[in-house]
Amino acid sequence: MSALQHKVLVVDDDPVVGKSFNRVLSQKGYVVVTAENAQEALSKVQEGEYDVVFTDIKMPGMSGIELAERLKVERPWTPVVIVTGFGSAANQERAKAAGVSSFLEKPLSPEMIEGSLRQALLEAVPAVVPGLVEAAHPEPVEEESHLKKVALFVAAPFIGLLYAVMLPFVGLGMLAYLGVKALKKNATATKVISLVAAPFIGLAFIVTLPFVGTAMLAWLGVRALIKKTQVE
Repeated sequence: MSALQHKVLVVDDDPVVGKSFNRVLSQKGYVVVTAENAQEALSKVQEGEYDVVFTDIKMPGMSGIELAERLKVERPWTPVVIVTGFGSAANQERAKAAGVSSFLEKPLSPEMIEGSLRQALLEAVPAVVPGLVEAAHPEPVEEESHLKKVALFVAAPFIGLLYAVMLPFVGLGMLAYLGVKALKKNATATKVISLVAAPFIGLAFIVTLPFVGTAMLAWLGVRALIKKTQVE
C-alpha cells in the first residue's frame, strides 16, 4: 500500500513537534495533520478518518493518555502512538492498558518516527463501517444455500418423473434413428420408418411438455425468491 494513501494526525501543544513529523513523513508521501490539544484532535477525528494518531501526554486540558483512551473506545481500529518527554512506568502501563501501539520518548529521530508509524500500520485493524456489518454476516449465504436445497428438493420429483417418462420414447427414437440410418439408401423404407416414428415423437413432446414446464417454473420461482432475499 502506498504511503500516499495514509493520513497521520499529530497531537502536541508544541508546534515544533508537528513540524518535525511533517518534515519527516511528508517526504515519504504521508499526509500529516496537526492538532494543538486533545479537543482539537477529537474534532478532527470526527471530521475524517486517520490511519495513525501520534499524541503527546502533557497538554492543556485533556492529557494524551485520556485522548488515547477515548480514541480506542470510539475508534478501536485506529492505532495510537504515545510520544512524550515525561515517560514513566505508570504512564506506560496506562497507555498499554488503553491499547496504544507504542510508547515513544523524546527526543525522536526520523528513524524512530517512521519506524513507529510503519509498525502501527502493520498492527492496524480494518475499520468496521456502519451499515455494512449485515452485508458481511454469513447468515445470508447460509440462507441462500438453504433455499437452493429447497429448490432441488421441490424439483427432484419432476426431474425423476421426466426421466422415467422420456426413457421409453428416447429408446424408441434411437431405434428409429438407427433403422433409418441403416436403410437410408432405400428412400421408400426411410419414409415408412419416419411415418411410424412420427407419432411416438409427437407423443413424447405431448407427455413430457407439462413436466418440463412445471420443473422450469419451479426453478425460476425459487431463483426469484433467492434474489429477493439477497436484496432484502
